[in-house]
Amino acid sequence: MSVLSTVVFADISGSTSLYETLGNEKATEAVTQVTQWIANSVELSGGRVVKKLGDGVLCIFGDASSAVAAMSTLLRQHQARLDRWPQPLRMDIRVGIATGEVLDVDGDCYGDAVNVASRLCERAGPAEIWATETAVLLAGTAPDVWYRKLGMMEIRGKTELLMLYQVEWRENEEPDSLTMQAGLVSNFAPADSILGQIQFSWHGVDMSFSSADAPVHVGRATDAELCINDPRVSRLHARIDWRNSGFVLTDMSSFGTWVRFDGSDSPVRLRRDACILHGTGQIALGVSFSEPSAPVMNFQVAGSSVHLD
Repeated sequence: MSVLSTVVFADISGSTSLYETLGNEKATEAVTQVTQWIANSVELSGGRVVKKLGDGVLCIFGDASSAVAAMSTLLRQHQARLDRWPQPLRMDIRVGIATGEVLDVDGDCYGDAVNVASRLCERAGPAEIWATETAVLLAGTAPDVWYRKLGMMEIRGKTELLMLYQVEWRENEEPDSLTMQAGLVSNFAPADSILGQIQFSWHGVDMSFSSADAPVHVGRATDAELCINDPRVSRLHARIDWRNSGFVLTDMSSFGTWVRFDGSDSPVRLRRDACILHGTGQIALGVSFSEPSAPVMNFQVAGSSVHLD
C-alpha cells in the first residue's frame, strides 16, 4: 500500500576526488564513517533509513516538516565537524527532498518521490538541500530555515518541469536574499500567528473550517471531515493542511484532483501533488471539469469578496 511520505536522499559530494587523494582504503573508511553518521542522525531525528548506497543514504520521514528540520540540523552539525577535520578529509553533504506516495516492499521503497529525491540530490551543490514544491509547502516554517525559489527546472526522467526550492540552513545567511513562493506571508512569522478560515460548498451544504481545524480530510469515507459520496472520489481523496499561514491542498487519490481559481481559465491538475488554495474557486474530484457530472465543490478562503455559487 502506498503512503504519503517524504523521501530524503543524502550523499557525499566530491567523493571521487577523495579516493584519488587518500587511496581506496582510507577513502572508503572515511566515507563509511560519514554515511554511518548520516544514518544515525536520521534515526535520531525520527526518520527511517531505507538503505546506504556507497556514499549515500536513502531515508523516509513521515512528514515533510521533520525531514526539512532534520536535514537542516544535520548540515549545521556537519559544518561544525568539518571545521575540526584536516583538509584532505573534508567532505560536503548534499541533499534532495521530495514528498509523494511511496510503496514499501520488503523494507525497500519505490515511487516517483524516491526517483525525484535522488535526482535533486544529484543536482544540488555541496552543502545544499534541494526540495520539491510539495515538500516545501507541507514542511511550512521551521526554526532557522528559509526557502529560496530556484524556479521551474527539468529533472532527468520527468516529462514536466518541476518548481524547485533550496532549503537554506546557514545561520549567517542574509534572509533578505531568500524568498518563499509568491502569495505566502513571510515564513519568519510563527505558523499559527495568522489565523485563517476556508469555506466549502457542496450540493447546497456549506461547511467552514479554521486553521485550527486542519488537517481536513476530503473523501468518500464517512469519517472524512468533507465526505463526498461519489464513486469517483477516493475514500481518502485529499487533505487540506495549514502551512505558512495558508491552506494547502494535497491530492492523495487514485485519479487526481483539479483546482480552478476564479478568474483563471486553466485548472491546476494535482496528481499526488499540492497547491495553495486562495481566493475563490472550484475543486473537481476524480474527474476533470470537462466532465459535466464531475463532483465539484466550491471553496472560498477568508478575505475574498467573491460570492460562492
